[in-house]
Amino acid sequence: MQALVNKVIIFGNSGSGKSTLAKRMAMEHNLAHLDLDTLAWEATDPPTRKPISQSQKSLELFMAKNPCWVIEGCYADLLSWVAEHAKQAIFMNLPVALCQKNASDRSWEPHKYHSKAEQDANLPMLLDWIAAYEERTDEFSYQAHLRLYNQFSGNQHRQQITENQIQQNEK
Repeated sequence: MQALVNKVIIFGNSGSGKSTLAKRMAMEHNLAHLDLDTLAWEATDPPTRKPISQSQKSLELFMAKNPCWVIEGCYADLLSWVAEHAKQAIFMNLPVALCQKNASDRSWEPHKYHSKAEQDANLPMLLDWIAAYEERTDEFSYQAHLRLYNQFSGNQHRQQITENQIQQNEK
């Protein structure tokens, strides 16, 4: 199994558990962990996306410095570029309601927000954005993630939980 767990991409909707799984895999398999949010955005107010070429250069540096890694995020445009270097792809395909619950329950992310209050102020927008996952057609959408998953030639895993499974676990 170790041979497969050394270059991993994890993607899915916001709140799907990408960061939690990536952190766990990094610890268990001694992998460098990269959250794409940390390199995809300019430090502007409001935040704007960095040019793809700039993010790709940062990814190149990360991969050159770290021979074993797990890279996670919502960015199908960046992940499709990384996919040619990855050995494993994990698609976190959870129901929107569960993603929204996870986002609501999330602890403060200091690498994304200056304070917990700032993060909480952004929550209504994030919940709406999560809800639109299956309807959007951008690089953050279900369609883009499914395409990335289907085109990936390495080892694939699709983490899928149905609404029925959630209801049965709550009983």
